[in-house]
Amino acid sequence: MFKNYIKIAWRSLLKNKGFSFINITGLSIGMAAAMLIALWIKNEVGFDRFHSNIDNLYVAFNRANFEGEIGCWSTTPNPLGPALKQEFPEVRSSVRTTSAESHQIDYNGKKIQADGFNADSGFLKIFSFPLLSGNKNIALNGVYNIVVTENFAEKLFGTSNVLGKIIKFDNKFNLTVSGVLKKLPSNTRFQSDFIISWAFIKLQYGRDDPYWGNNSYKTFVELQPNASLQQVNQKIKDITIRHSNKQEDNEVFLFPLSDFYLHNVFKNGLPSGGRIDVIKLFAVIAGFILLIACINFTNLSTARSEKRAKEVGVRKAVGALKNSLIGQFLLESVIVAFIAGVIAVILAQLCLGYFNTLVQWQLVMPYTDVEFWVGMLCFILFTGLLAGCYPALYLSSFKPIEVLKGTFRSANILITPRKALVILQFTFAVVMIISTIIIRRQIQYAQNRDQGYDKGSLLYSWFSGDMEKNYNLIKNDLLSSGVATAVSITNQTMVSAGSNSWGLTWEGKDPNAKIVFDQMATKGDFTKTMKLKMVLGHDIDPEKFATDSTACLLNQSAVKAMKFKNPLGQIIDKDFVKWHVVGVFKDFIWGSPFEHMNPMLVMGPKSDWNNVINYRLSPNQPVSASLKKAEAIFKKYNPAFPFTPLFVDQEYLTKFKEQQRTSKLAGSFALLTIIISCLGLFGLAAYMAGNRTKEIGVRKVLGASVANIATLISKDFIKLVMVSIIIATPIAWYAMNTWLQNFTYRVAVEWWVFVMAGTSAILIALITVSFQSIKAAVANPVKSLRSE
Repeated sequence: MFKNYIKIAWRSLLKNKGFSFINITGLSIGMAAAMLIALWIKNEVGFDRFHSNIDNLYVAFNRANFEGEIGCWSTTPNPLGPALKQEFPEVRSSVRTTSAESHQIDYNGKKIQADGFNADSGFLKIFSFPLLSGNKNIALNGVYNIVVTENFAEKLFGTSNVLGKIIKFDNKFNLTVSGVLKKLPSNTRFQSDFIISWAFIKLQYGRDDPYWGNNSYKTFVELQPNASLQQVNQKIKDITIRHSNKQEDNEVFLFPLSDFYLHNVFKNGLPSGGRIDVIKLFAVIAGFILLIACINFTNLSTARSEKRAKEVGVRKAVGALKNSLIGQFLLESVIVAFIAGVIAVILAQLCLGYFNTLVQWQLVMPYTDVEFWVGMLCFILFTGLLAGCYPALYLSSFKPIEVLKGTFRSANILITPRKALVILQFTFAVVMIISTIIIRRQIQYAQNRDQGYDKGSLLYSWFSGDMEKNYNLIKNDLLSSGVATAVSITNQTMVSAGSNSWGLTWEGKDPNAKIVFDQMATKGDFTKTMKLKMVLGHDIDPEKFATDSTACLLNQSAVKAMKFKNPLGQIIDKDFVKWHVVGVFKDFIWGSPFEHMNPMLVMGPKSDWNNVINYRLSPNQPVSASLKKAEAIFKKYNPAFPFTPLFVDQEYLTKFKEQQRTSKLAGSFALLTIIISCLGLFGLAAYMAGNRTKEIGVRKVLGASVANIATLISKDFIKLVMVSIIIATPIAWYAMNTWLQNFTYRVAVEWWVFVMAGTSAILIALITVSFQSIKAAVANPVKSLRSE
């Protein structure tokens, strides 16, 4: 019997090639999209969860009250890790890491810029990163030890068998390769080329920071298996307060590493979402795309009910049971789903490169994984049953007497299940169109926001080698050669908000106030180089003003926060230095362009805190010529290191990377939704036009025009699309308003967006059905009426 079911199903597919093609195409596109999203979700959910002891791994966080709002951050002071291990028996081990930075690695004259970080010796013990060679227990013990990744070893040495080899680090230190890490998984936060021992920090930077107020490091903690997180957090919360003699008032708490990537947004001291929200959104999108593809199958199967009604009637008359008919129709849908599944795997593989570009991952189809194929079979079976369950129940419920007498007619009520499914399809399509428009408008809105400084022709280079020592010589040559019109050094770039502090005091400050200030440091010519708009006073210039070594600048938000009526000359105490205000500049965007600008303090030469050289190219010569001259100057005074200029305007665009990725993903899936919906609409229009051939012939004989007949066929579909627009509008409005709440600086949701999306949906539907409508309208009525 099963063999006969397969024969009947296969013959049905071949007999109705057009409808089979539409069904298989729609299902394969929907399945491929769902497959890619599922692959991405699996990678995201598994982020840093592959460690064998993940249930006992935690990240140390700080928590403090800032002007009535509890803020949380995951950078911690240097002494925290050792103190936790020493003072609390529940802490099995602790590890500190620095942020990854770029350094020059030299081996036998081959120089490569590589990214790496420092870590405590226990790093490889608590994290499950297997070594190709070396001993994880001692690999990071030595001061001059370096552990490299397999990829980097092959890039630098040409082989991964490099244990014991000596490399030159930043043209200063000889480091010994003490371990080689196997290729790192893509879904880990520790993406880098190398790891250096923590002991190297003191040698590299000349200090081992004991200050409990400097939150610059990540601290990871492994608890004992039987430890209670709640009890541990209660015990450790005042550790910073105690060790700083109450100079710092922030609490410490541990947060599960398994949740750190997904739940990385905190509001008022509590986790309130983050990456998990994006994952949930696209899981819903995947589900809807697959559902829409299944709706096509359902609609076309039920639309053809009259043609299969006699088949059902005859089979029931000769004794076929309802369950056997349901089984046959379900098997047909599973066969369609199987064919679509095979095509979907091919489509997913073909689109994987583009999809990886969108999501910024290097995902691969796990063809060698048995779980993948088991999952695919379950996925195909689920899709087939989902698509075929309603048609199977519907077709098997026909009464044989009515069918064989010819009195059977399909339902002709105001809202049939088929119409409801078409409405559902286009409702989701319209929601996706509206969402894509608003997301792109939000990005454009932020991009057009006044940055407060001139990004054009502004470049920067991170300090390396002798660059800081020879800064004055480099500056003079850049200016005298006509390459640059202004040069300045700072501790941070103009596009990365990397430092802040609340340890400022000034006359009249509320002793209970705790205001966070962004902070930068410079040796002069700061506003001139960045082309900031000065509101009061002058730029820091120690050559012109001898007292400017302790000068500072404020932005307008800082003046407002400090409640200065006359800011010039005001004294600000910070880091045991009395800074005097010499100028006020207009706010500029340093952090997120979607948020309000924070108060900012820019400290003068006394800070002695410099990492970046900024230079504005002269407009009097081509950029290529200026860069060539600049490279010669940098090479002259820093010959051991490459010239690595970065354009501020290009770096600024990276601030929109996450939103642009969301926009492209939403746009791509909106397009897929429309394509799948239109495939179903096209099939329904073709079937309806075929069913009304004789009616159309009669109407043409009676004088109906082509336009009249085309309108007759199209109007029912357009009505359904209009209903979907009415339903989609409030849903999209609510969803987008909720999404926009994540941004302080956001676009308004305007009425014309909904009109544009609705009009687009109507035009798309009209174009889709017009081909079949016009084809039926121009047909010769003699052919359709010949049999009458």
